Amino acid sequence: MTAHHKINYIEMAAVDLSATKTFFTKAFAWQFTDYGPQYSSFNTQGIDGGFYAVDEKIIFPPGMPLIVLYSDNLERSIEQVKDAGGLIVKDVFEFPGGKRFHFIEPSGNELAIWSDQ
Repeated sequence: MTAHHKINYIEMAAVDLSATKTFFTKAFAWQFTDYGPQYSSFNTQGIDGGFYAVDEKIIFPPGMPLIVLYSDNLERSIEQVKDAGGLIVKDVFEFPGGKRFHFIEPSGNELAIWSDQ
């Protein structure tokens, strides 16, 4: 059941849709459903979303929303991101309640992964 006003879906731009799909499949085992050559959706057992193709990399200014994934093994997640071709842009740091790192995937989207472990 969909909850009223709950965040339900998120979309991100992908300058290289194929590379982005490959990255998320390799790093996190996400599965995709293509809706034509310009759009692909995913389901992550959390929030669903999709990537839409764009011609140019979009540079988001500081202060934009950040998508944060959870990990029960942060060190393993770092290796998975690196092995899949992600770029670590902020090394692991601690904050009240846990620690996290930030990375950029092939289309230039910055995401983070946190853990309370």
